[in-house]
This record gives sequence, C-alpha cells and structure tokens, in this order.
Amino acid sequence: MVNRLTDRAEWKFFAVLPRADPALAVVWWSLLILTGILPAVFSVAMGVLIGQVEASRQPGGVGAVGWALAFTGLVFVLMQVLPPVQQAVSLNLGSKVSAWLNDTLVRACIEPPGMAHLEDPQLAEDLTVAREFDRGQTGPPMFLNVDFLAGGLLGIVSGLASAVVLAGFAWWAPLVLILCWGSTHWLLRESGVWRDRRTPEVQEAQRHADYAYRLATDPLPAKELRLFGLAGWTVDRFITRRRRLFELQYRATRLRERSVLLALLVVAAGNVLVFGMLGAAAISGRLGLDRTVTFVQVAIGVSLIAFGGLNWVMDGASAPVAAVLRLATAMAPAGSLATDSPQSPEPVEGPPSQPQGPEPAEGPPSQPGHMIPPAQSSSHTADLGPPEITLRDLHFSYPRTEREIFSGLDLTIPAGSSMAIVGQNGAGKTTLAKLLCRFYDPTGGAVESDGVDLRAQPPEDWRRRVTAVFQDFVRFELPLRENVAPGRSDADDEDILAALRASGADRFAELDTVLAKGYRDGTDLSGGQWQRIALARALYAVGRGAGLVLLDEPTAQLDVRGEAIIFDRVLAATRQATTVLISHRFSTVRHVDRICVLEHGRVIEVGSHDELMERGGRYRTMFDLQAKRFGAAVDEEGMSFDVLG
Repeated sequence: MVNRLTDRAEWKFFAVLPRADPALAVVWWSLLILTGILPAVFSVAMGVLIGQVEASRQPGGVGAVGWALAFTGLVFVLMQVLPPVQQAVSLNLGSKVSAWLNDTLVRACIEPPGMAHLEDPQLAEDLTVAREFDRGQTGPPMFLNVDFLAGGLLGIVSGLASAVVLAGFAWWAPLVLILCWGSTHWLLRESGVWRDRRTPEVQEAQRHADYAYRLATDPLPAKELRLFGLAGWTVDRFITRRRRLFELQYRATRLRERSVLLALLVVAAGNVLVFGMLGAAAISGRLGLDRTVTFVQVAIGVSLIAFGGLNWVMDGASAPVAAVLRLATAMAPAGSLATDSPQSPEPVEGPPSQPQGPEPAEGPPSQPGHMIPPAQSSSHTADLGPPEITLRDLHFSYPRTEREIFSGLDLTIPAGSSMAIVGQNGAGKTTLAKLLCRFYDPTGGAVESDGVDLRAQPPEDWRRRVTAVFQDFVRFELPLRENVAPGRSDADDEDILAALRASGADRFAELDTVLAKGYRDGTDLSGGQWQRIALARALYAVGRGAGLVLLDEPTAQLDVRGEAIIFDRVLAATRQATTVLISHRFSTVRHVDRICVLEHGRVIEVGSHDELMERGGRYRTMFDLQAKRFGAAVDEEGMSFDVLG
C-alpha cells in the first residue's frame, strides 16, 4: 500500500516541493492550512458575536460584544489579506519547482557519457513532456499550476475544518456531508476525467500541433513559408491540428450524464438530511440563534471539498514531475557506457580525468598561417600522440532496433594518417563517427586505440584525444571567441585566431561579436561561414592536444573552390593527427592518404585514390558518376574543375 502511494505521480509532485525550496514549501503549506481554516473560524466568530449581542440585550445581561466584534473583524481581515499572500508564494514556489525540474532534466540529459538515452524511442514521450511542460501548449505552466493547486487544496482544508466545527451539532452530520461531497471526486473522475489523456491518438495529435506551431514561430522555415506562399496553409494547419487536439482532450475530460445525475442525487440526499435536522433543532429551540448561524455556515462550508478543478490541476502539475523523475532514473543506465573492455586490457596511461577539453600539447610543428601554435603544459595527454584506430569484428545495432548497422567490420587506420570513409546513404558512416567518439559502445567486437579497447578507459579521457566536425554542428549563440573555444576561459586569443586563419574564418567577425542577430551588435553567418567556424573549433582542439580528428561532411556547405583550399589547410593543420573524413564529395576525398568504401556494414574497398581508380571497382563507379556533373572545363567565373581530375 505504501509503495503504491509513493509511486503515484501526485505523491511525487508533493515530494518535489521541499526539494525545490524547503523554506518556501513550509511557508506555502503553513499559509494554505491557515488560510483554509479561516472560513470555519469566521463562522464560529459570527456565532459568538450573535451570542454576545443577544446576551447584552437581555435584562441585566452583560455581553462582550466589543471583543467578539474585534475578533470577527480580525478574522475577516485575515481572510482578505492571506489569499493574495498565498498566491504570491504559490507563484514563486511554482517557479522554483519549474527551475528544479529543468535543472534535473538538464543533468539527466547531459551527464550520461553516451547518447543512447537521447535517441531511445521508449524515453521519447517522457522527454517531450519534460521539455515542453512550461511552454503552455498542453496546459498551464508550472508556476500557474501550483497556484491553481493551492486553490483546490484550500477548498479541501476549508471543507474539513468546517466539518470539525459541524461535529459540535452531531457527530454523524460531518460524516454524511463529507461522504456525499467527497463522492463527487470518485463519481466524476470515474466519468473519464483525463483517463484518455495519454492515448496514442492524443499524443499523435499533440505532436502534429506542436510541429505546426514550430513551423509558424521558428525562424528557419520562415523563408520557404513566405517564398512558396504557405503562410495561410501554416495557420490553417495549426488551427486544424490544435482543434483536433482540443476535441480529443475534451472527449477525455467530459462528464457522462449518468455520473452527474448520480452525484447530484447523493449530494442532495446528504444535504437534505443534515439541513433538515438543523432546521428541526432550531425550530424546537434546541439550537439557539448563535449556534444555528454557525452550524449552517459550516454545513455549507463542507461543500468546498467537492469535486472542482483539483483533479485536473493535479494531473497537469504531476505529469511533468513524474516524467522528469522517471527520466532522471532511466537516462543514466540508457546512456551509460562500459567501464571495462571484455578482454580487460591494461589501462591507458594518462592524467586523471579533468572537467575541461583536451589538455595543451607539445603539438606538431606549426606552419605559418595554417597550424595552431602549440600550448605549453605538463600534461601527458598529448604524449600519447596520434592513435592507431582498429575496428575488430565490429558489430553494432542501435538500442531497441533489430537492424544491424555493422556486421563484422574490420578496419585499421594507421596513426598519423588520413582516411576517408565513403559509401551510399545508410552505409553507417555517421554511426562509425559516433562509435569513434564513443557515444555508443559496440554490440560486438571492439574499437581499439593503439591496440587497447576504448572500453578500458573512462570516456572523458578518450574524448580529450578526439575532436570532430559533425554534419549537424552546433551554432553557439555566443561570441566568436567562445564558438571556437567553448568552455575555455583560459583560451589565448592568438591560438583562437590561428584556428580561424587555418579554417579561413578569420575575417567574419571580431572575437567579441555574438554570432546571433537577436543580440545587440550581434551578427549571423551563412551556412558556409558557420561551417568554417566549426572547423576552427576542431583545429583549436588539435592545438590543445587532440590526436584523432573526425570530419563528418566538413565542407558540405562550401563551394568547390573554397572546399579544396580549406581542406588542404585542414590536412596541413592535422598532418600529425589521425584524421577520419566522412564525405560524399570526391573532390575532398581524393586528398587523403587512404579511402575506405563501406557497403552494408562491411568494408568492400580500401586504398589510395589512385589505387582505387585503377581497380575500377565501386569507388571508381561513384567517382565517375559524380565527375559527370563537372563535365565543363571551367565554371562561370573561369575557375577550373580540375580538382576532380
């Protein structure tokens, strides 16, 4: 029974209040109880005042009318003053709960060393609820929920306090009224309130409505919506999807007539009994006017415990809390990585784990305008040098899926060399980059660095030796300096500028310029310019000691001429690192030392550009197909296309 109670979402919600702000939670509960009992106290005070007035009017009678009036006035004033205070405390506590939930969610998402928990379909629903609860799309935000909930709980406290006073009339009277008014919670909730709120149909409607909302409000779709005349279509789609969602939610919350009628009958029967007995007692003289006034008021006050908006608010407030708490528990194991390899090899030598990025390195010799000047450090991280990467009988499937991306992949990437990974869409190129970064562990076989399974060392130690440019690289709405060296308060401007020069991005903005138009003096960049900033971020990490460089379509948004120039610079800046390039553009691929062709999770060709062209296999076929698009000798600017030759 206790476990069932503590597992309820409502219990979890109330347990979060003191965790969000202990002092404010105590004040909230204290004000709620005090404000809740005031109506019952006022009813008693009114009875006392009437009694004292009657006593003072009797011949020779002496009544303490003044004191009774003062007490009644004090209670009345408190009834007017405390509710606004209670509301202010509720709004503040709701904001604290919201902040606590967001903090907990951020930690749950970011702390696991892997990333399977962010792509797990079984956690997707909770993740959506947890992310969106304060946007007001599916219900009131949390700060309003706590205020609404306080209003519902005040009714419960007031009704119970009135029932206590009513016991002075007859012990059974409050029990009858509590049962009849309390039955409305069961009767009306059983009629379907929120019961169908989370069906697949409702969730699908919610996703469609949210997507239509994002289309209308996000800046990225704005150009095409206007260019293709889709403004009206978007508005209509949003209205239609939202109306459908509201219809489903209404259907889930509407009350059946039979339940309403039954509730009315139960309430009517109980109240007729109690008020009938009160009237009979007053007529017979067994109750004086003062007690009659008090008991009638509190009998009415018991009705405050009846079904209102409490259940609805409780459901809306507790759902995101329960979702966040479930995620806090489920995400850690889902995103965990092995701490020991199956073969239990010797641990990799190196410094203790540090919270920041790659440690400074001795670094390879610099080339003017290209290489990042090496930073000085006593760390041994860079002493490990560029790693040799070995994929040994590699198998991998994403969690909760049956499709095997790799099925026995074997590949060696020599230390200090550059290798391109090419293949058709779905061949597993980006998945391979995730495994090399150790965002996932293999489901079979091993990824080895210098012969040691990556699972033999903490992920953060390995990632100090890795830097990458992904297809979906982050565009930080931060100054240029922090885009190149995020999280590095000790970053030297000359190192940052060297990385920007190496990527060809040194003329886009000043280091202190925020790269977002929403800020004062901020600016935005083109897709190609942003890609060069992402390259600069990776090159800065090379200068800080990273020995493995992963480039996932690093020049996809650059023109052919810019691509060739930039990639030559990148190879020069990373010539003493192990570089893995993933690209569909063969003008880039042909510059690397070796090329690996993936197909159906296996290696089908490996060799240099010239070797693979001579073999006339799959690589030659793909290269020739792409080269046909560049059949002309020069482009419209007179630039030669011989980069493909």
